[in-house]
Amino acid sequence: MVCRASLAAFTFFLFAACTRQPARSVERIAILRFENLSSDVSVDWIGRACSEVITAELESAPGIYAIPSGRLHGLDITLGRRPLTAPGVSAERSRALAVGATRVGYGEYWVRQGRLQARLVLENVRDGRMSTLAASAPAGDVVAAASELARQISSRARPYATRNPQAVKAYVDLLESRSGSGVEALQQALASDPDFGPAYRELAQIKALQQDRAGAIALLDQALARGSAVGPAERARIEFEAAGFRSDSAGRQKALADLANAVPSDPVTWRELGALAMMRRDSAQSVDAYRRSLSIEPDDSETWNQLGYAAAYNGDLTAATNALRRYQALAPGPNPLDSLGDVNLLAGRLREAEAFYLESATKSPDFYGGLDFLKAAMARLMTGDTAGTDGLAGQYFQARAAAHDPLLEYRKAQWSWISGRRKAGYQDMATLAHESESGQLREGASLAYAQLAIWSMLLDKRDAAVEMSRKAAAMLTPASAPWVLLAIFLAQPPAAPAEWTARAERVAPNPVLAPIRNLGLAAALLLGKEYQAAIPVLQELIDNGNPAADEGVPVMLAWAYLETGRVQDAAPLLRFNPLLPTTGLGPLTALYFPRIFYLRSVTAQKQGKPDEARENLRMFQQLSGQ
Repeated sequence: MVCRASLAAFTFFLFAACTRQPARSVERIAILRFENLSSDVSVDWIGRACSEVITAELESAPGIYAIPSGRLHGLDITLGRRPLTAPGVSAERSRALAVGATRVGYGEYWVRQGRLQARLVLENVRDGRMSTLAASAPAGDVVAAASELARQISSRARPYATRNPQAVKAYVDLLESRSGSGVEALQQALASDPDFGPAYRELAQIKALQQDRAGAIALLDQALARGSAVGPAERARIEFEAAGFRSDSAGRQKALADLANAVPSDPVTWRELGALAMMRRDSAQSVDAYRRSLSIEPDDSETWNQLGYAAAYNGDLTAATNALRRYQALAPGPNPLDSLGDVNLLAGRLREAEAFYLESATKSPDFYGGLDFLKAAMARLMTGDTAGTDGLAGQYFQARAAAHDPLLEYRKAQWSWISGRRKAGYQDMATLAHESESGQLREGASLAYAQLAIWSMLLDKRDAAVEMSRKAAAMLTPASAPWVLLAIFLAQPPAAPAEWTARAERVAPNPVLAPIRNLGLAAALLLGKEYQAAIPVLQELIDNGNPAADEGVPVMLAWAYLETGRVQDAAPLLRFNPLLPTTGLGPLTALYFPRIFYLRSVTAQKQGKPDEARENLRMFQQLSGQ
């Protein structure tokens, strides 16, 4: 199962089909916070400054992954929070080992007779050997001392983003929360060195927290205006954050690609690029990014899983299978089998998909509440064998009953609708709604009425949809609220696209709700036959990796394309079978399934493939109860 929300081809053949552990080609270095050996607490900040400067200077050095302190302390929840100002040898070593560091640096420093003296001991984790480095600089020049140590580790170390001690201290104080928000200090730092990129990013984050997005963007644009004076890695980070504030997912992907190329030994950046490219349906870049990450961290099981999906969407089932078999070797359990089922379903190998789902479900019946039984049923359903699906779906319902699922009958009615028995499904859902309402089971009644409203719209029965949405609203609960609001929204009178957009803004003005708002707006435009207006809304959902939309959005976009004559644009979107999300069938599943078969029929007909068109039309008629 791929994790949605909540991302080099030439290296892949070296390990794609191999289960033995390859030798690491990249040293993973963690430079821990230096310890102050003097009695002067006013220079405590130098401990973090040394580790930050050395790490930053090594990040682009070939063959070295310098692990940022933020990633070490990302484990605080798991390993227990320790003071950020504590010496790294005691507070950060366990974190460095947990993230797979192969070399760990323990530093110490002191100021004597106007000189800053620094010493760094590098431990080779694999054999325990130690090496000691030393540096000296004028007392106020922490960057010079740290840079000297970095160059002793790698002659390819790059200069730090600033040599200004005031800028470094302001940045470090903010990292270790020494001086409140640090706004004034950071502003003074930029006044002293207007090319210090990290200060721009920290100030932008502060402005964003103050709800000043425009101010944050202006700051980042000011940094980018410094041109090449800001180094390539830091510039890419700034571009990434600026694109994020602008909701420019394409810009974020480009910036992340630039960052990955600037710090090519950082597996996390490659992994993040793979995830972002995957969300944007750029499977080729996703495959490349995941492979590059795995060339650095070949034992990262979850990245093998993600690579399997990316390769499947890239049309390479063999590579997908190899990746998932490696995932299975590293992490035995139900999820690799579930993922193998998914990639086979995507590729249209429905019998193979069913077999993998059943193998997973048989071994772990409680996995996602028995979801793999339902996935197996869906795989069988897509073959047209409707008679054989109920037994598989029944095993899913048994698992849900054993888990005391309060929505069991709701799920059964959904299954009747989706498997070609719309009349029975509608009646079962109506009975459930009435009985739940009379029994004061508000959430079940509210969800049932909301689903009935959406189904009524699909049946072109707006009056019934209005009635059902009103009943859903009367039984509203916090859990049912999103779907009830969607049902009410869709049941409104027909309108022009501009009015539908205004309605959506009124219903969900909060930018955080934009994905759900746009999903509802797209559905309203499609149901209202405003296909041209629906295209940019659906495209935005895909570009921004909408977490609320599961696999239906590409099918919905293909629908809009076909209705506007763009057959060649629609065809790639209909290539893959949609996967079920972890929640199972959803209120909007009926919007794209079994419609996908009708859309495939239309596409095949227009492409001169009459046999394929007839078969898909037959499937649609069978599964829609016609």
